[in-house]
Amino acid sequence: MDAYLEALKAYQTFNPAGWVAIHRLLPMWAGIVCCGVGLGLLLFGGGRLFRVLAGPLGALIGMGWTGVLLAKFGVTGMDPRLPGAAAAVLSVLGFLFPPAIISLGVGIPVGLLGGEIAGSNGFLIGFAPGFILGGLGAAALHRHVSAILASMLGAWLLVIGALAALHQFGGLVSAMTSQPWGLIVAAGLFAIAGSVYQIAVRASPEKAERQLKTRQVEQKTLEKRWSASRGGK
Repeated sequence: MDAYLEALKAYQTFNPAGWVAIHRLLPMWAGIVCCGVGLGLLLFGGGRLFRVLAGPLGALIGMGWTGVLLAKFGVTGMDPRLPGAAAAVLSVLGFLFPPAIISLGVGIPVGLLGGEIAGSNGFLIGFAPGFILGGLGAAALHRHVSAILASMLGAWLLVIGALAALHQFGGLVSAMTSQPWGLIVAAGLFAIAGSVYQIAVRASPEKAERQLKTRQVEQKTLEKRWSASRGGK
């Protein structure tokens, strides 16, 4: 477990090689599972399935961003158990209320970007408006953002899973991982394709529910006509 937590720390910094290196910790069967899960998220992750995804996503936010935020705000002497506690709380929150996790998942990076632009002396001044505006915007566009987030995670799981599944072909995997930006671009293209499919092609849950109700009404109308026709004879 410590090895996995250490590998996840690479995602707290701009470290493309570290992001890709996590595949080395996954056995081949886990890579195949990641590919399947990633493909499912690319196709269906932004719908009702996102409630299941929001829990683990909240845990990742808690584990990955708690230490970063405390360091940015100058909080020292952090209890090493605090990220785990934050991950547990956000995981439960994600299952209960997914829009909150969407707000945090978008608001925190936007806020950090604003804080970096403002500089260390005015970090809070830059962080607060970015966090609030980013979070509110993400919540307002819940379906679209959930589809994009699910596609991004699904694309990365697909890439990392493929590397783990092909790990026995050492030369091929080494050649691919030596160019981490190529893998990131490939994941980005998968994410764009998944987002477009879920937002523009696949029917929204509300539209799918309306279509189902319409079909049910049409089916009942047809049954009534059939019954009346048989009674008339």
